Amino acid sequence: MTTLPPLPQKKLGLVIDLDTCVGCHACVIACKGWNTQSQPSPLSDQDPYGADPTGTFLNRVHGFEVQPPEGPAQLVHFPRSCLHCDDAPCVTVCPTGASWKRAEDGIVLVNEADCIGCGLCAWACPYGAREMDMAEGVMKKCTLCVDRIDNPHLPEEDRLPACVRTCPSQARHFGDLNDPDSAVSLLVAERGGVDLMPEQGTAPVNKYLPPRPRDAAPDDVDVLAPYLDVVAEEPRGLLGWIDRTLARI
Repeated sequence: MTTLPPLPQKKLGLVIDLDTCVGCHACVIACKGWNTQSQPSPLSDQDPYGADPTGTFLNRVHGFEVQPPEGPAQLVHFPRSCLHCDDAPCVTVCPTGASWKRAEDGIVLVNEADCIGCGLCAWACPYGAREMDMAEGVMKKCTLCVDRIDNPHLPEEDRLPACVRTCPSQARHFGDLNDPDSAVSLLVAERGGVDLMPEQGTAPVNKYLPPRPRDAAPDDVDVLAPYLDVVAEEPRGLLGWIDRTLARI
C-alpha cells in the first residue's frame, strides 16, 4: 500500500463558487480537451455518437433543484472532480503505488505505468472522482493540470488549470489554500467556504462556496406591466409627424 507524505506547507486546490456557476460545462470541455492531448494516454470515448455513449471525464457538472428554508426553489450547478484530500484514501489503498500525493503541494496524481486497473482507488474515493479509462484499462483523475501550472514556458496567466482558465462566469478559483493571505483563502473566509462531505474524514483541500438565497418577486407583480403601460398619449417624433401628415390626407 502507498503511504501519504507529511502534510505540505503549500496546498494547491480549487475553490468553486456554486452561486456563480451557470452549468455551461465549459470547464468539462476544456478539461477533456487539454487532458486528452497532455496525458500519457488520451481520455477515451466509447461509441460517442451512438445510442449508449460512454467516456472518461476528469471533471463533471451536475444540476440539482434545491429548496432553501426560505425563498423560492433554485437550480444549483455542482462541478465534481478530485478534491486532493489531505488524508486521501485513494492513495493509501493503492497496491502498486501508482496513486500518490506530491509532497511539495499535496496534489494527488496517478502514475499510469504502475496502474493495474484494479479499481480499489475508485471504491475508496467517497466522491466518485476517479474514472476507469476503458480503452487503456487504467485509472484517470484530475491532476490540477500540473503540466500547465508547472510550465515556465507558458505565460503567467495561462499557468492555471484548464477549467479555471476557461470558466466564463469566474466560478472556479485556484491557489494555495494553506496561505491565509492568498486570494482563494480570503474568498473562503469571506463567503464561508465548506468541505464536501466532511463526515468522511478525508480533509479535502478543494472548497465550495455555497449559493446565496435568491430574491423572490412579489406575488402581485405583473412581469408584462412595463410593456403594457401607455408610453405617450400623443405620438411624438417621426411617428408623430407621419401620423399628423396622414391625418391631413
